[in-house]
Amino acid sequence: MKVLTPEQMRDVDRRTIQLGIPSLVLMENAGSRVVDVLRERYDPLSAQRIVVVCGKGNNGGDGLVIARQLHTRFRPRGLEVVLAYPPEELKGDARTNFEMLLACGCPYTREVTAGMSTASLVIDALLGTGLKGPAEGRALDLIRMMNSAFPMATRVSVDVPSGLHPKGEAVAAAVTVTFTAPKIDLVMPPTCDLVGELIVAPIGTPREIVDGNAEINLHLSEAQVFAPLFLPRPRGAHKGDFGHVLVIGGAHGKGGAAAMAGLSALRAGAGLVTVATDESERPAVTTLAPELMTQRLDDSSDGKDVLAIGPGLGRHTDAALLARSLFLRAPQPMVVDADALNALAGTEFRGPGPLRVLTPHPGEMGRLTGLAVTEVQASRLSVARTLALHRQVVVVLKGQRTLIAFPNGEAWINPTGTPAMATGGSGDILTGLLAGMLAQFPDSPRHAILAAVWLHGRAGELGANTLTEQSLIATDILRNLPDAIREIQSL
Repeated sequence: MKVLTPEQMRDVDRRTIQLGIPSLVLMENAGSRVVDVLRERYDPLSAQRIVVVCGKGNNGGDGLVIARQLHTRFRPRGLEVVLAYPPEELKGDARTNFEMLLACGCPYTREVTAGMSTASLVIDALLGTGLKGPAEGRALDLIRMMNSAFPMATRVSVDVPSGLHPKGEAVAAAVTVTFTAPKIDLVMPPTCDLVGELIVAPIGTPREIVDGNAEINLHLSEAQVFAPLFLPRPRGAHKGDFGHVLVIGGAHGKGGAAAMAGLSALRAGAGLVTVATDESERPAVTTLAPELMTQRLDDSSDGKDVLAIGPGLGRHTDAALLARSLFLRAPQPMVVDADALNALAGTEFRGPGPLRVLTPHPGEMGRLTGLAVTEVQASRLSVARTLALHRQVVVVLKGQRTLIAFPNGEAWINPTGTPAMATGGSGDILTGLLAGMLAQFPDSPRHAILAAVWLHGRAGELGANTLTEQSLIATDILRNLPDAIREIQSL
């Protein structure tokens, strides 16, 4: 699913109207889709007490459609339409829908009153994607009121929660019904935390206007995209069909990191996994999983299909030289994590041709780019894209809403994950999942990468649901991996 900026959304609407679909029809469709969601979630609507807060722009026009349809079709137990601004300030389609509301006999008010506090649903149609900065004045007052004055109400936002801006106050929605495609602030932190459940509703825009536009190259990762990777395996398959992963890491005292990455690659479905590690750590590797083979750190990578380097590798000189040498010369696809990323920091590295997947957390990203962590976090998408383009690598920038940036400029936002995964070893699990998926699907590397990141986050969510955010540890992610895979297979 493509993700749009406000400017791109306006262009999509403009092109839709040029094709012959009037803007008034799009507004009617938008309001109808919200009413459909209300009916599906909160039926019977006739028993609800509903407050609809409408602004003066197109978002307010959508709200007036919703109010009219509720009034004429469902006759709720209570319906209050709050118009935030004087009627004379309404223009265009919003003005037309205001006149239609009056024509069908639905009253409105300019103020939120104490009698509305018993509302069971609040429909937020105050501000849309045209907001240029933090909300202020009358709009800010109403946003604060929607958040605090309706203690029993579920808040449903139309298109975007009103006031949604990284530096402002916004409605904290339980559900947001957006139109045509997700907007970037709905799916990126910190603003995504106010969206609640996101529902994307079609309103009549031809799909090719969005899907066929090569300039829109930001996507929301969905399991449907990579679900074909999880079809049943051929009945005559054998381990050689699913690739051999070599994990390189595990300096003295750090064998657990390499072992977890190796076990993760096995759990992802790789046919064979070898862990190259310090001799002193080999017992720990095989104790964790006797299915893992071991070899010395300086042994050859010949005969392996995918390399994963970095977990527990250490920062000593020999480790850094090994990481840089393999990055430049190994013919296999490679996942680069942890100490191998630190070995590349400060060098003018560039993808040598074979696939290179870098998996930095914000601190490692700062070392790779020379930026402060605060700068990385303030511009995660542009930083990840720039590194991927300039160095011709795939960047998996970990964190809330992990980003996957490809060397062609395409980027994906991963929606799965939980703060419970902020625990040692989670990154090693992701490294193994990436390597294991790439080993199985060498002809579909993009989908393999997207699937590994999605599964990592979803398995973490499932684990946290059972174990709590505090108690989840890295290997619990693998224990919940089968259920995450089954979710994909059930689509």
